[in-house]
Amino acid sequence: MRVSVLLFLALASGLAARVHAEPASRLDRIHDPDTRAWWQATAALSNDAMQGRDTGSAGYDRAARLVARRFAAAGLQPAGEHGSWFQSLQLDDLRIALPDSRVAVGDRTLRLLYDLAIWPTRAMPTRLDAAVVFGGYCAPGTLGDVRGKVVLCYGWRRAGLTDAAGRARAVEQGGAVGLLTIADPGFTIEPMRWPVAYARTMLLHGQPPSPHDALLVGTLNPDALAGVIAGSGQDAARLLAAGSAGRALPRFELPGRLHATLQLQRRTVTASNVLGLLPGTDPALRRQTVVLSAHLDGYGLGEPVDGDNLYNGTLDDAAYVALLERLAERRHGRGYRRSMLFAAFTGEEKGLLGSRWFVAHPTLPRDRIVADINLDQIRPIFPLTRLTVHALDDTTLGDAVRTVAARHAIAVQLDPEPERDLLRRADHWPFIQAGIPATGFVFGYAPGSDAEKRYRHWYQVQYHRPQDDLGQPMDWTAAGKFNRFFYDLVGTVGDADAAPRWKQGSPLAPRSR
Repeated sequence: MRVSVLLFLALASGLAARVHAEPASRLDRIHDPDTRAWWQATAALSNDAMQGRDTGSAGYDRAARLVARRFAAAGLQPAGEHGSWFQSLQLDDLRIALPDSRVAVGDRTLRLLYDLAIWPTRAMPTRLDAAVVFGGYCAPGTLGDVRGKVVLCYGWRRAGLTDAAGRARAVEQGGAVGLLTIADPGFTIEPMRWPVAYARTMLLHGQPPSPHDALLVGTLNPDALAGVIAGSGQDAARLLAAGSAGRALPRFELPGRLHATLQLQRRTVTASNVLGLLPGTDPALRRQTVVLSAHLDGYGLGEPVDGDNLYNGTLDDAAYVALLERLAERRHGRGYRRSMLFAAFTGEEKGLLGSRWFVAHPTLPRDRIVADINLDQIRPIFPLTRLTVHALDDTTLGDAVRTVAARHAIAVQLDPEPERDLLRRADHWPFIQAGIPATGFVFGYAPGSDAEKRYRHWYQVQYHRPQDDLGQPMDWTAAGKFNRFFYDLVGTVGDADAAPRWKQGSPLAPRSR
């Protein structure tokens, strides 16, 4: 949604604390009172006044304060730093100043965010004049000597060929100064969006540099490939077709050199996790804590899509911070046998920054944290009959999910699209890396069904776009069904005799990695 002139006037006159209510006509369609209350809380977090809750922004801070107030009103105890609701992170914010930056290959100027996305790093070159070589899939050991050159690679994202880590390793080994990856048009499950939201990187302040920080790193829109390789004697359409099919690709020099003049903007920002504790009631179990998490940050203001430049992030992930609020309100201080830590993490969209920081610097003793149940990637836009469950077979959390899902007539399944790597792209992952049982959920579907069509359409139209807003189509019955499943699961895990544990033989278990 766009921020209106009236909203800016309201902000300027000190009325920012007011939130725009969801239109009554839409709320009238939600017959279940609990689902209606959840959606009202969602509207409070993802209306235009929150300006997309970009990490480190004033809109994010407003949303964080609202979550803290809701946690407090629901009877939670502050579980942040120094007796507060907040755990603060210092972050380095790196941006490419678009009006002052230019990249060209030969005589073809590339439009940043449309033809090319540059991912800034602390040590990246800001001026470059270099030859360009096309290296095919850029598998380690195949590039040879590419010292002082920019390497253009096909960005294969499926199993069986070189992945992103392999490409980076190959380019570093060859001595290149840059890596440009052609976005794989054959990866239709979750294609890259053009324009991208912005050219920006956020890092934990003081985070040590990685080996590729000194490279110019970017992603090329496949639609721009023909202009980039013009004069090489190669046909862009044939290269893309071969790459999409995983067939052999040539290696060749491009006739045009890459010229880059980039203006890198640096600043340090502060953002906060919001943490509230519901103490346990069983003297023998209350020291065990289950983390219930969702990410509060969105994308904020970015490149316009269909005239809209405000990335509200309603389902990703305001709705599920709202579900944490709703659960706390329903309990209103009535604890489970175990303690529950309600965590609204920051910086998820920038690389799981808030959850990584919390796991590394927990605000309660690390050995008290026995599990994480994370809410993200949930899209109630079609009937809920099955759930994809992360780490389903790896811990006894998966057993609890199976039991509770059966009570709600929901089938469960392993991830049918592991090439998307969703396991490692949400806030449960830092917990798993630290040896803590964790799980998360995705709405599932039968292949070829109407549900699959809606799921695919959402990723084409709404995902990480301004169209993920309060006006998008919703299945209110499915939303309420998931919410009730979540309430039941939390109660089952919170009141069980035994804490979640890893299963023998799990490849994710601490001793297996």
